[in-house]
Amino acid sequence: MAKPNYTFEKRQKEIAKKKKQEEKRLKKIAPQGEQPQDGQPQDDALPAPVDGTPAA
Repeated sequence: MAKPNYTFEKRQKEIAKKKKQEEKRLKKIAPQGEQPQDGQPQDDALPAPVDGTPAA
């Protein structure tokens, strides 16, 4: 019979715990930052003109 690999089990448990903590941290800071989940910042400014002249 094979011996159980306790080190592997412990490492997997630690990885799961860190992942859960990171998700919790991201969830906690998400309402403060008000940024969408896809990582794209929302830009309410007008787009730059195509011809390269500055907007007035």
